[in-house]
Amino acid sequence: MKCIPNEIFFAWVESEIAEKRSVRFRLKGQSMFPLLRNERDEVVLYPCKGEKLRPMDVVLFRYQGKHILHRILRMEGEHIYLRGDGSYVAKEECTTTDVIGIVREIKRPSGKVISVDAWQWRLASRLWNGLGIFRNPLLRILHKLL
Repeated sequence: MKCIPNEIFFAWVESEIAEKRSVRFRLKGQSMFPLLRNERDEVVLYPCKGEKLRPMDVVLFRYQGKHILHRILRMEGEHIYLRGDGSYVAKEECTTTDVIGIVREIKRPSGKVISVDAWQWRLASRLWNGLGIFRNPLLRILHKLL
């Protein structure tokens, strides 16, 4: 696999999305663990409009000079509050204009493709994010086991 600098890669992603094309790429980082796995899962990112976004969507957005893929926790008008599934406490805030695209499919290493509109994905997302204070200890255990 070829490595390229993030600035070049995400400039390409933004140009593809701006041309209304989807982009598929392998994830790098632990911030969406356990539902999305570092260097194993791939996501398919699609163009989206701010008014179509809703809580529990996973989006790529610009934040403090970086591109981050996290889940929308809540929205207040144009303001979006996000957090990674694998983050203990970190939360980000952006506006709808900072959102590059939305994840619509996940491809597992086995080749299985999961639609984020499938009830199983929606249920797993809601259950994991609804664990509240139990999320942090579970994350620590899962990181040691996997």
